[in-house]
Amino acid sequence: MANWIAPSISSVRAFEASARHGSFTRAAGELNITQSAVSHAIRELEARLGVALFHREGRALELTQAGKLYLPYVSDAIARLRAGDQALLDPTRRARVLTVSVSPSFAAKWLAPRLGSFSDANPDLDLRISAAPQHIDFSDSEIDVAVRHGDGDWPQLSCTRLCEETMFPVCSPALLKGKRPRTPADLPGLNLIHHRNADAWRAWLAAFGVNAPARALRGPSFSEMSLVIDAAIAGQGIALARSALADRDLREGRLARPLAEERPAPFAYWIVCPKPSAELPKIARFRDWLLAEAAPAKPKRRR
Repeated sequence: MANWIAPSISSVRAFEASARHGSFTRAAGELNITQSAVSHAIRELEARLGVALFHREGRALELTQAGKLYLPYVSDAIARLRAGDQALLDPTRRARVLTVSVSPSFAAKWLAPRLGSFSDANPDLDLRISAAPQHIDFSDSEIDVAVRHGDGDWPQLSCTRLCEETMFPVCSPALLKGKRPRTPADLPGLNLIHHRNADAWRAWLAAFGVNAPARALRGPSFSEMSLVIDAAIAGQGIALARSALADRDLREGRLARPLAEERPAPFAYWIVCPKPSAELPKIARFRDWLLAEAAPAKPKRRR
């Protein structure tokens, strides 16, 4: 493509924002231009490429196959431009500051108790932790790297699996001094602690052949897994915990397992960042430290 002419930056930004939001209106709001300007930019790009990038059905906006093929390249190009701008505008600060996004539960139960060793080994880095329940958008934030809970299917990001998890019941050791369950069938009717709703407990019990009615699964629900675990520590009932988040409390005696049964968790923890920045020294150092911390229970996979 010796005579290749690059598309305008305004058209590729309009395409990327529209694809990410699934809306011309929200893309216009982000880019601070009118919706008609976004539509015009998309039409200009489609005319240049000779293909439709979106299916337009009323207010619904979906990528065509061509759009799905094109999006990762556009997103990567924009991320590289943004990283280049940041490196040039403030190279010293960008190299020194490492901003990490994690969920509140992961921050409280896994990351915070371990951070001292990273800070001691990396005194030149200014580490900043941002705890939020939702997955952050790297294209619209100063986050360098994140730890996400999910299936690892984020093709536009560099993904390294940190650890897989199992799920099992936990409670306060004091609770085991009374009548304790002997099998999963003994759990319905006890005071069970839930993460958001009873679905996880219902699925876990069903895996062991226990079909519990809703009335047998009553108990308090919490929005964060860390609160579920803290409630179990406080003796409020039996929680269905994930191994990565319960491990320290189990090892230090604040939690106990009333049953040996466990099941694989449907998701794992992943270290993710934009592909263009995956090998930046500060991100590589943090990723290597995370993997070393998780190593005893971690099957590695990198892609």
